[in-house]
Amino acid sequence: MDKIIQKYEAIVIGASAGGLVALHRIFSQRCPDFNLPILIAQHICPNRESLLPELLRQHCTGTVKDAEDKDVITSGNVYIAPSNYHLLVEPDKSIALSVEGRVNFSRPSIDVLFETASEAYCDALVGIILSGANSDGAHGVSQIKKRAGLTIVQSPDSAEFDTMPKAAIAASNPDFILSLDEIGIFLNTFCNRG
Repeated sequence: MDKIIQKYEAIVIGASAGGLVALHRIFSQRCPDFNLPILIAQHICPNRESLLPELLRQHCTGTVKDAEDKDVITSGNVYIAPSNYHLLVEPDKSIALSVEGRVNFSRPSIDVLFETASEAYCDALVGIILSGANSDGAHGVSQIKKRAGLTIVQSPDSAEFDTMPKAAIAASNPDFILSLDEIGIFLNTFCNRG
């Protein structure tokens, strides 16, 4: 219960196969005044432009954008890892982009986002793993848990692809394992807290 009452400063979300549907479902339930910044690493084909900003914009009052190097993370905004770039959070809570090698066969890598965000935000971070067909994010969510952040994993039986949620559960014993609808409702408990 203490974890729910605690003030959080940011949310990171990792998704892969099946993630677009999952993210759309969660964002469609967001309260209008949701003000925590959200950073998303969604695996997409390296030569394809992401449809995610346009998909999520209809459910957000803040800015939804592909993250840019040196962006300062601002309340209410949604930052999406651009195609073929790792998204990192710097200690001063700004964004860095990297084209370093793939991690878990992925760029952007969920592990890279989660680990750097957990170093910047420590126990004030919420990490969420959604549908996916590999184990990217399992290490990252364990780092958030290690630093006393809040961890949420989509229930494998509600995921289009359950490999990523199962790997995250095995690696971290998350605080919550929830269906998509439950995740959306749960996130609304953070409205007006940031």
